[in-house]
Amino acid sequence: MKPRSGPEEAQRPASDIRVFASSCTLHGLGHVFGPGSLTLRRALWAMAVLLSLAAFLYQVAERVRYYGEFHHETALDERESRQLTFPAITLCNVNPLRRTRLTPNDLHWAGPSLLGLEPPEHAAFLRAVGQLPAPPGFMPSPTFDTARLYARAGHTLDDMLLDCRYRGQPCGPENFTVIFTRLGQCYTFNSGADGEELLTTPKGGAGNGLEIMLDVQQDEYLPVWKDMEETPFEVGVRVQIHSQEEPPIIDQLGFGAAPGYQTFVSCQQQQLSFLPPPWGDCSSASLDPEFEPDPPGPLARPSPVPSPPYSLMGCRLACETRYVSRKCGCRMMHMPGGAPVCSPQQYKDCANPTLDAMLRKDTCICPNPCALTRYAKELSMVRMPSRAAARYLARKYNRTEAYIAENVLVLDIFFEALNYETVEQKKAYEVSELLGDIGGQMGLFIGASLLTILEILDYLCEVFRDRVLGYFWNQRRSQKQSSSNPLQEGLGSHRSQAPHLSLGPSHQDSLCLPPHLLPCHTTLDPVSVSRAKP
Repeated sequence: MKPRSGPEEAQRPASDIRVFASSCTLHGLGHVFGPGSLTLRRALWAMAVLLSLAAFLYQVAERVRYYGEFHHETALDERESRQLTFPAITLCNVNPLRRTRLTPNDLHWAGPSLLGLEPPEHAAFLRAVGQLPAPPGFMPSPTFDTARLYARAGHTLDDMLLDCRYRGQPCGPENFTVIFTRLGQCYTFNSGADGEELLTTPKGGAGNGLEIMLDVQQDEYLPVWKDMEETPFEVGVRVQIHSQEEPPIIDQLGFGAAPGYQTFVSCQQQQLSFLPPPWGDCSSASLDPEFEPDPPGPLARPSPVPSPPYSLMGCRLACETRYVSRKCGCRMMHMPGGAPVCSPQQYKDCANPTLDAMLRKDTCICPNPCALTRYAKELSMVRMPSRAAARYLARKYNRTEAYIAENVLVLDIFFEALNYETVEQKKAYEVSELLGDIGGQMGLFIGASLLTILEILDYLCEVFRDRVLGYFWNQRRSQKQSSSNPLQEGLGSHRSQAPHLSLGPSHQDSLCLPPHLLPCHTTLDPVSVSRAKP
């Protein structure tokens, strides 16, 4: 609305509400504060403006409340790639220890916890596995290292791995990394440990991944002497496909591969992205502070080894390690940290029961990582070997056909195609959307914009200048005028006593200044001046 022109309007100050209403772009304000007295029309306009303003404020409060709830949405997409990084493959023999590598000293320390053997049963057990009993006067060692037992008596990849190929190229035990899990000594292919370059594949399908032939060495399995909680009844290997950033939890997440079968595993990579608080609960900085180790002392040196990237399994493993270390004073051999490894008796009495109770209660609180890579799997199997292949394999590996059928398996892991899925959490309501909604509601209900807000702020500044600052200026001006009145009265009385300057024809007038400045001189008449000339 254009401002009204006229002498009355021009005399009003800018802080007058009627002047502001006549020029403001806020719809309806000019009808409410127009000239004249209160009328029904003006009252209706005022009611309409107030209702529109109330509806606008309600919508703004609703939008701000919705934004404060921090909703998110999940977007699923499928993308293509020219090549994909091959995952890490961890495999373990379900039999933790080889029977032929056990000694009387091993049975003395680990027999009760692993096999349920009591000392009088050691001799019978050794004869059953084809070992000589302990000689007379046998003295066990004063200490025992559980990790060394599994490293010495566990299945080695040199004995199990019969054939290995990656994308048609030969590979061997040197391409695997030894790692300890709850199943004992295991091996990881393409782990990326020690800065090794990760393997990639430019094609999908069988023959473009890892293909291995394993001998599970069933004749080395420990006999089931008693029904124990940790006693394995199956035969074969456990396999887990995971990313290089997370440790394997193969006892919980691994799948089985049985001898006498060729197992095909078709994988598809999935990349998941989660939002941090307050939209989500992901974490990418470090592990949960509740399970972080105690801070080092002031004289402790910082660790030269950088901390591994955050992962869900790494957080759970750190949580389990801290819990078992506090309860038992030691750690299990697959757990990280500097605490001593539990003895076999500590495994039986404390570590295993404590960890099992902790897993049942699910006391670890670990948020999802902000970026996660996992692999979906599809398994299929065929019987192997065939009758014709059994004879060839028996001659090749110097075994019987029955041994090949009962101990040999083939594992073929590959990508289904060179595409991957992305599951991404996104903010459902951005700040730009909030501002857009507020602007739309503002224009719909009160016909205002951002410049209208600036007009209101400018009007408030005018009101402050005229009403507040003007009050103080008027007070100061009145004080100055009151203080200058006595001085003006004194000057007026002094002027009444001073002589006046006269240029008239009278010869008695004189030009005088105040006596303290210049002397007074007589004013001469022009006629007398002319007479004085010769």
